[in-house]
Amino acid sequence: MINIQNLTKKFGKFVAVNNVSFTVEPGESVALWGENGAGKTTIIRTILGLLSAKGNITVNGVDARKHGKKARAFIGYVPQELAFYDDLSAKNTLYFYARLKNIPTSRIAEVLADVGLSEHAKKAVSALSGGMKQRLALANALLANPPLLIFDEPTSNLDTAARDEFQKLLLAQRVAGKTMLFTSHRLEEVETLASRVVVLEAGNIKQICDQPTELAQQLGITMHLKLMVPQAMQNSALQLLNAQGFTASTNGVGVWVAVSPSAKMAPVRALLDENIEVSNFEIGSDYGN
Repeated sequence: MINIQNLTKKFGKFVAVNNVSFTVEPGESVALWGENGAGKTTIIRTILGLLSAKGNITVNGVDARKHGKKARAFIGYVPQELAFYDDLSAKNTLYFYARLKNIPTSRIAEVLADVGLSEHAKKAVSALSGGMKQRLALANALLANPPLLIFDEPTSNLDTAARDEFQKLLLAQRVAGKTMLFTSHRLEEVETLASRVVVLEAGNIKQICDQPTELAQQLGITMHLKLMVPQAMQNSALQLLNAQGFTASTNGVGVWVAVSPSAKMAPVRALLDENIEVSNFEIGSDYGN
């Protein structure tokens, strides 16, 4: 579906992407993983024709450099930063883009239902939550029913609940057979959505991981749990975890614990065994953030 060969992009003397080659096969979901500045977004923008670069890019067999408009017709794109007209309703936003893309407006009701926005179709964009706006962006990407979806940090600006809901929508698209290419800083997102991971470092491919669940171990990634513990129990939780060999700290809102991905639930069990309540938790990693 996507074939990238010897892609190189320079900004002046700075080499953002250095002779990168990889493929995304039909039905595959590939994650681009790496620290800020590794080249992930630059690769996405060159595929979309937003940046010129040296090398070859084909999308569904079409040369994206020579026939960009034809190549982009196969792509549904959700950017990291959204730009909608706040005074338009969700439905009219899709109507605007459908007319712009010459897509039948009959698709609008279907894609709104697909992303769970049917009941909010008449709301102005300004009245939508961040998670709803992201779902609207996904609906827009799905308007033409493209075979390929590209996302740039799709959940980076969402809270935990909205992130989980959006991740479920993306998983549904993968199950439905869409080809996907996405960037992410979130290990759990990559493990859930990706079938393969292209690891980038300073514009180069460091490695390609065919088993996303082994990514953390291969890269030596440490995960951090933010445990939501009642304030009155935080000192006890901190003392208990440190006594059991964990590296834990608190900032007054929760307790942070560094763990290996294979033992991410161990501190939760340790607290519950001592009747210290854990009302919720969030997962992060030390890679790329």
